Amino acid sequence: MSFRETLSDIFHEQTNYDFVGPKKKWFMFSGVLILIGLAALGIRGGLNLGIEFKGGTSWEMEVRDKRPTTGSVREVVEAAGLTEASVQLLGRPPDSARVESKRATIEEQEKVRRALAEYANVQPLDVSINDVGPSWGAEVSSKAVRALLFFFLAIAAYLSLRFEPKMALAALAAVVHDIFITVGAYALTGFPVTPATVIAFLTILGFSLYDTVVVFDKVDENVAGIGATGRETYSGVVNRSMNEVLMRSLNTSITAVLPVLSLLIVGAYLLQAATLKDFALALFIGLLTGAYSSIFVATPFLAVLKEREPRYTAIRQKLAGRAATVAAPAYAGASTAAGAGGSSAGGAASSGTAGGRVLDTPEGEGDGAESGRSPRVAPRPVPTRRPSGAAAPRPRQKRRRR
Repeated sequence: MSFRETLSDIFHEQTNYDFVGPKKKWFMFSGVLILIGLAALGIRGGLNLGIEFKGGTSWEMEVRDKRPTTGSVREVVEAAGLTEASVQLLGRPPDSARVESKRATIEEQEKVRRALAEYANVQPLDVSINDVGPSWGAEVSSKAVRALLFFFLAIAAYLSLRFEPKMALAALAAVVHDIFITVGAYALTGFPVTPATVIAFLTILGFSLYDTVVVFDKVDENVAGIGATGRETYSGVVNRSMNEVLMRSLNTSITAVLPVLSLLIVGAYLLQAATLKDFALALFIGLLTGAYSSIFVATPFLAVLKEREPRYTAIRQKLAGRAATVAAPAYAGASTAAGAGGSSAGGAASSGTAGGRVLDTPEGEGDGAESGRSPRVAPRPVPTRRPSGAAAPRPRQKRRRR
C-alpha cells in the first residue's frame, strides 16, 4: 500500500491497524525512553532548576552601541566578583543580556550592577535586579506537588464514575508515563525549569487525558454489545475503536502542536523571549508525549487489564475453540486424500476400504498393513427400497386455510 493510499484510509476512517497486538514493542519503547531519562537525571544530579526554585540573583540590561557576547559579559561579572554565573543573550540579533548566579548580598548586587551598566553604556538604574530567596522556590514546588496530587485524585474519581476503575487506572498510567518522559527530556537536554515550565507541564497533563478519554468513550460504546454477541474479544473491540477515532486523535494532536511549534520557533528563537521559550518548549514536548501515550500506552494497557477478567477470558476461549472447529474439516479433507492414496497403493488396505470413506487417519497410520490396524471407515449408506408391487406414495398436498 502506498503512502497516499494510507493517508486516504486514515482520512476516510477505513484503517484496520493492530494497536494491541504489538503492545510489548510499545511498552518496551516507552521503558527505554524512561530509563534514558532517569539515567540522565542521575548523571546530571537533578534538573536544571531556575533561580525561582533554588533561589538566586539575576541581572538584566539592554546593551547599547555594540553587540554583546557571552564571553565578554562573563568577563565583566567575574571581574566584579561573580565566579559561578550563567550568561544568556536575548534578542535576535542579541541586544540584551541576563546574568544569573547564586544569591548575592546587597553590596555584591550593586557592584555587579555598576559593572554591567558601564559595559552596556547605560545608567545603573537601567540594570534590573531580581533577587529570589529559597523559601519562595520551596513554596512554589510544594504548591505544584499539591496541585498534581489533587489532579490525580480528581481524574481518578471522574473516570471511575464515568467509565470504570480500570479505565481510570490505564489513563493515570499514561499520565505518569508522560511525566517521566517530559522530566527525562529536561534532564537530558539541561533546559532550565521555571514557573512557566510548571504551568505548561500541568496544561499538557490535561491534554493527554482529553485524548485518552476520547478513545475510552468509543471503547465503552463498542463494548456495550460484546456480552450479547460474543463475536469479538476485548482486544478486538479496542482495536476497532482505535481505528474509528484515529483520524480524530490525529486532528486534535496536529491542531494543538502546530500553534505551539510556531510559538516556539517565532517567539522563542526569533524574538528570544525567554518566558515564551520555557512555556512553549514544555508544551511541545508534552503534547507529543501525550499524543503517543493515548494511543500506544493507555489503550493497550486497558486491553491487558480487561482481558484478565473471567467474562472476556471466556469469550476469547470460546472464539479460539470455534476457530479450531472451523479448521477441522480442512484437516479431515487432507487426511482423506492421504488415506485414499495409501489404499490404492496397498491391496489389503484397498479391499478393506473399498466400500467406505476414510474419515480421519493420523500420520503414520494411513496404511493398514504397516500400522497393524485398518483406518476408520464411514459406513456405506443403506438404500431404502419399496416392496415389489407397492405403489409409490403420493406427494402431500398443502391445504388452503379458509
